[in-house]
This record gives sequence, structure tokens and C-alpha cells, in this order.
Amino acid sequence: MSKTRSKVHILSDRTDLTKSAKTGVSLHCHTEHSKEMLDFVPHYAAKLPIISFFWEKEKQKYLEREGKGIDFSTAYWSPPLTAGMVYDIEKKQIEDAGLFPFVSLTDHDCIDANLGIEDPAPGSHVPISLEWTVPYLYGYFHVGVHNLPRDRAVDITKDLLDLTFNTDSQRPERLTELFAMLNEIPEVLVVLNHPLWDIEMVGKERHEKLLDMFVAEHGRWIHAFEVNGFRSWSENRAVIELAEQYGIPIATGGDRHGCKPNTVINLTNAATFEEFVDEVRVGKRSQVALMPEYEYPLHSRQLHSFSEILSHYPSFRDGRQRWFDRVFFDTGDGKGIVPLSAHGWKRGGPTWLRAAIWTLGFLGSPSMRPLFRVFRKKADRVPRAFLLGDHEEVQIKEQAHSASSSAA
Repeated sequence: MSKTRSKVHILSDRTDLTKSAKTGVSLHCHTEHSKEMLDFVPHYAAKLPIISFFWEKEKQKYLEREGKGIDFSTAYWSPPLTAGMVYDIEKKQIEDAGLFPFVSLTDHDCIDANLGIEDPAPGSHVPISLEWTVPYLYGYFHVGVHNLPRDRAVDITKDLLDLTFNTDSQRPERLTELFAMLNEIPEVLVVLNHPLWDIEMVGKERHEKLLDMFVAEHGRWIHAFEVNGFRSWSENRAVIELAEQYGIPIATGGDRHGCKPNTVINLTNAATFEEFVDEVRVGKRSQVALMPEYEYPLHSRQLHSFSEILSHYPSFRDGRQRWFDRVFFDTGDGKGIVPLSAHGWKRGGPTWLRAAIWTLGFLGSPSMRPLFRVFRKKADRVPRAFLLGDHEEVQIKEQAHSASSSAA
């Protein structure tokens, strides 16, 4: 098994990174074009205190009124920001660190965001990328496909999505063909996103078994495992160790859906995106940075992101200002999948739901962050130092954390 050469920069405050790299690469960003499925709602709503009480009441009322249960299988929401807004925010964070920026937008099964962006800056390059949903046996995986060739991007995307959404195409040999096709394009980077996350909710043991089978069968087409900005440190550490076992490099992906920039970026001396891809694919070299915000307790950051997603943006265009303009649902009334606002919602739904949204916003505020630090698991505290193996170099920037960080 070939060894990888990885460097991990753990930043405790904003700093100039020009001594470490020339270029910053932001992968895995979501825009308004991303359809985020809501099929997880029943699973979590039944577990949340207080919310579960109202959820059971709403389910019963809906059943009595409609004669059937609530169907979330086709429901989805979309992040609030446009492609241009996300691109500019990610670009600015990298530039503020003194680096030349590359930003790869990866909406779920969609490349529209990339096609609509043109960056006039000299040397800039907007990769055409997506987060590809790959059905596999009893579950699925999310695969970041970055930098499709512009003249073939639309046709390649159609082929990828045919496997995603057409059950007749979901054959093992077809998936192998598609991975092989992507691998034959030297400028394309294929990243297995958040590999240890039980996103299909089949249970940790079954998910890890599924992952083992997936990597055994298709690992030769995977160029990197993702260290994800919205997953816990304990999970990301396990991903890094797993990548080492397989001899696969790591790459970071922020997985942002709200209004804040990614909390992780990739560092490189490459002058082009293609050179960055070659470093990871061929050289098996990767250099990543965990930004200071990654140290904030994950649940606090998640709740803050939820509050941004559910906020009101009066300056946005009509149909995108309110959160219930950005949530799509089919109630079976013949209108099809339309925004919740099309069903007569004016103030954001019933009182209990508006109260729940306010609560999420309050819990996600910076003032509540110390509380989350108190209850954070020790394994999820971002370390000052991390050593995986003697062939891995770990770079620590500004090691002295703040007093509040040390107390966590």
C-alpha cells in the first residue's frame, strides 16, 4: 500500500498562510441550486425533546385531515445564498489569508451554480463540480466530483445522474464504468465526502460495513477521503486514520449550507486547479488547514447554520426571502412540489413551529457557545497537536488557544 504525505494545519486564530502555501482551495460548498432532501425529518423530529410532542400531534392532525401520513420522500429545501454569494465569500476568506483562491461549488446532483459563475480575475478558474449521490446496495454515498471538462460537463453529469435517479441503471458494472470514465480524465478530482457519516441512517455498524465493501470495490477510483468541516473532530480523525490505512490522501470540504465560509480549506503551491488535482491524484500529497471556527463546538455551529438557513432575507429576490419560500413539499393537493408559501403560509407556519425556529436561532447564537463547550465530548475537542505516523508531518499554527478554548 502506497503511503501518503499529508500536512494538517490547526489554526487557533486568523493568520497569514503565505509561508505554508501559495494557493487555497475551497471544496464542497452548497448554493441555492442544491436540493437538500427532508426525508430525515421524521427520524429526528421523533427524538427531539418538546419538538417530538408537537410532531406527534401534527402527524395525527394531518392523518385525520388528509387520510394519509405525511410523505417527506420528495420534500426538500435549498440553501439561502446564490452561487455568486457563496463563491465570493469563499474567495475572500482565502484571499484574506494571503493566498490565491480556487473555489469549487458542489451542489447536490447539479452543476448549474458553476455554469453561472465567471470570475474575471487573472488566473482564476471556476471548476465545474457537483456532489454526486451514488446509490450502493442498501445505502448511498456522496462523492465530490470536481473540475469536469467544460465541453463535456453537461453530458457527463447526465450520465452520472442517470445512475442516481434511474433504478434500471443502478447496476454494479455501470457504476464501475462511470468511475473509470471519470478517472480517465486527468484533471478531474474524485473525493469520497464524509465517508464515516451514517447519512443513510442504517446504523454505525451497517454503514461501516457498507463503506468497507464500497471502498474494496471502487476505492481505486477514489482520489481522496474528505475531512469535513461539519463533522466532529473524532469522526474526522477516524477518517484520516482510515485514509492512511487505504493509502488514500485526504482533502478538506467545508460542506457549508448557510452564510459563513467553510471552516476547512486545502493548501497548495499549485498555480492551477489541474496542478492541485495532480498533487492529490498522482503525488498523493495533501496539505489542509482547519480554520479557527472549526474549533467551535460542532452542535453550536450546526444550530447557528440552521438559524441562517431559516432566517428572513428581505433584500433577496421574490420567492427566496423567507425560509418557507425555500422549503418545497407536495401535500397531494394537485399543485405538485411547490414552496410551503404556496400553501397559504404567511407567518412561517403554526405557533409551535415558529417557536421552535426561534429556539434554534437562540441556541445557535455565539452567547450560547460556552454551554456547548461544557458538554462537548473530550474526543471532539480539536487538539493542539495531532500525530498519525512518522511519515505524516503535522503543522500547528498559533498553538496557544484562547483561555475559553483551553477550558473546553
